[in-house]
Amino acid sequence: MACPFIEEVVDEGAIVLRRAFQRERTFRDRSDPLAFNDSYLYERYRFSRDGIAYICRLRSPYIANNTRRNRALTVPQTVCIALRFFASGTFLYTVGDAENISKASVCRSVRTVYLSLKRLLNVFITFPGHKAIRTIKHAFYGIAGFPNVIGALDCTHVRIKCPSGPHEADFVNKKSVHSINVQVRSH
Repeated sequence: MACPFIEEVVDEGAIVLRRAFQRERTFRDRSDPLAFNDSYLYERYRFSRDGIAYICRLRSPYIANNTRRNRALTVPQTVCIALRFFASGTFLYTVGDAENISKASVCRSVRTVYLSLKRLLNVFITFPGHKAIRTIKHAFYGIAGFPNVIGALDCTHVRIKCPSGPHEADFVNKKSVHSINVQVRSH
């Protein structure tokens, strides 16, 4: 707030300070991810160019950024960021560093793509499939003698940092790595 008796002393000082601490805006290079060959795309995103393009076409209305900002992420960039996160199982910072974007942008991209794909869950994933439930129950009973079973879930080990405390050994898997056994089921 400026003093009424002295003309713009505080305002000029604020301007000088603001200029001294002002950083120049820099834009990171974010190339088109679909410009690379299929082996590069598969290595990083676990999808081919055609697969990524299919997801982009299928979910574009739900993923596109409705903004007038200059450097908004495109649909292919958003999809590839999420696919890289899903494929690597790593931290948001790591994906952001690899894709030259902030952790917050990675988080938004992953959330947007996840929620978009979740809408198609019942279209692409059906359980127990095309067979009659009675046939499936008989097949499982024939395999292991379990009655009334119509499906099985698989698990995966997610690597974690070594926990401290007396229960540290409970988190060591058969490969002598600290992990948590994760089982996912969705409706």
